[in-house]
Amino acid sequence: MKWLQPTLRLRMAFLYGGLVLLVGASLLFTAAMLLDRAISSLPLLNGEAQVGTVGDDGRLTVINGTELGELARDDARHNLLTAGILYFGIVVVIGAAGGYFLAKQSLRPISRVTQMARRLSTETLDQRINMGGPNDELRELADTFDDMLARLASAFESQRRFVANASHELRTPMAVMRTEVDVTLSDPDATTDDLRRMGDVVVDAIGRAERLVDSLLVLARLQSDEGPSALDQRERVNLAALAPRALQLSSQEALAAGVSIHPDLQDAWVLGDASLLERLMGNLLENAVRHNVPGGWVRITSRTTPAGGSAIGGPAGAGVVTLEVVNGGAVVPPEEAARLFEPFRRGARARTGPRGSGLGLSIVQGIALAHNGRLGLFAPAEGGLRVTVTLPALPVG
Repeated sequence: MKWLQPTLRLRMAFLYGGLVLLVGASLLFTAAMLLDRAISSLPLLNGEAQVGTVGDDGRLTVINGTELGELARDDARHNLLTAGILYFGIVVVIGAAGGYFLAKQSLRPISRVTQMARRLSTETLDQRINMGGPNDELRELADTFDDMLARLASAFESQRRFVANASHELRTPMAVMRTEVDVTLSDPDATTDDLRRMGDVVVDAIGRAERLVDSLLVLARLQSDEGPSALDQRERVNLAALAPRALQLSSQEALAAGVSIHPDLQDAWVLGDASLLERLMGNLLENAVRHNVPGGWVRITSRTTPAGGSAIGGPAGAGVVTLEVVNGGAVVPPEEAARLFEPFRRGARARTGPRGSGLGLSIVQGIALAHNGRLGLFAPAEGGLRVTVTLPALPVG
């Protein structure tokens, strides 16, 4: 039977009943002891005094006080135990029943949490328990469950948006290739130059798709393995030595847009993956060049600040390394700047470079977290962006 299952409610009822049984047995034993002592303390029933009694047959029976006291104690114990056990059993049953209903009332909020968990699916994550009442442990449990549902809903929504955006980004180069091939091959008068032009367009679209897939793979790896476990290798890396390669990759695009890059790089030694750190710098420079204005500027600096490295997970006393990329450009509203770390978020302002995938800052954030670092973004009132990466520094020498 369902009500006989060893549920928490039934176990609590037995616990309450057992507690009443233990307390009642102790009280009954204590009452018997006190009654025995009270009878023994009576002068008439304790000593050499003799008491005479006349029976129904008229005969006189003489009993001394000690024997009479023993008979009185035996009779008192019998009456106490006979009546006490009866009432004691009734009290135990009432205590167990009361414990069962008290447990039922107390566990009702947990039943609401259980029912909510059973109804949950990806389509019902907007539901909440919203438990009122006093701010006790059960209220804290329900509020914690509601907070968990909110985080799950946000995660699922982010995942759906990520998949939709990734599908859209991959569909674009595929559509370009399909259209170019169909148009060129459907032209019976297509020349060799037309075929070469088609090939150039297809190669460009394939390159864009490859870059997008590569970015998605890097982002997925960084998000699945947080912290140092996401790094393939860990070695001493000087950010200033990685900068020339990142600057070279961005120089052609910056030259075409008329954007000047001003490096101010000091030795900044960290422990991490050189390829990922180089990509971090390249993404920051690429983002700063593309989200700029014609004739704009970009400034990249690196420096080491002594002491305080342990605050972000570095060796005690080693300090921190700061990499900062600042660019001019249009004014970015604070609410828009706060969302730029989201995947496929490009911002709504005009740009000097080609359309990117919107994964640059998301990858930068993942790389910084994988190196026990922090990433900050600030939109100055005069326009542009300032992105700061703070990493644990290695001790000098």
